[in-house]
Amino acid sequence: MSKFDRTTIKIVADETLSKGWSHLRKVTFDYTNDAQQTHRLTWEVFDRGEAVAMLLFDPSRQTVVMVRQFRIPAYVNGDPAFLLEVPAGGTEGGDPLAAACREVLEETGYQIDAPRHLFSAYMSPGSVTEKVHFYYAAVSAAQKVETGGGLEDEHEDLELLDIDLDAALAMIATGEICDGKTIMLLQWASLNRASLSGAE
Repeated sequence: MSKFDRTTIKIVADETLSKGWSHLRKVTFDYTNDAQQTHRLTWEVFDRGEAVAMLLFDPSRQTVVMVRQFRIPAYVNGDPAFLLEVPAGGTEGGDPLAAACREVLEETGYQIDAPRHLFSAYMSPGSVTEKVHFYYAAVSAAQKVETGGGLEDEHEDLELLDIDLDAALAMIATGEICDGKTIMLLQWASLNRASLSGAE
């Protein structure tokens, strides 16, 4: 039995602070702990919906398909603004598997039909609702059916790169790869390298 079995949460107020591409809320709630002490707390919650991230690995070349793109939060934080990442995007309220295939095609030009779901995770659960679904797919040159690079009507400006898996893993240590979802997928690849070629 956990101490949290005796804990209760009651939402008192849920106020929208702003709503556009994302939804920023101020949530006030009564938190009663296991000692039955009740505290009224207020937290800001950032709604982003669900998202997907895909590791694309070419077994014949031992490379991962990655994109480099501008990220305004990194820029305003004073860090390099063009981050190396795996293909990723929001589900837009739809099926995560379909969203993963769609985002891969839009960003990289690869046609992926049956990626393997690896795991799902909250990336910043202290403030952000976004849950990311992580996928893997082995790819070959024959699956490159479009140019990729993102959608023009969404003003996406992506650079496509094929990076040796060992080189990509080394770039985590140097800070050249600093995106959390990308690091998680590359570390998964490192732990499961013997089975990458046969994974579906």
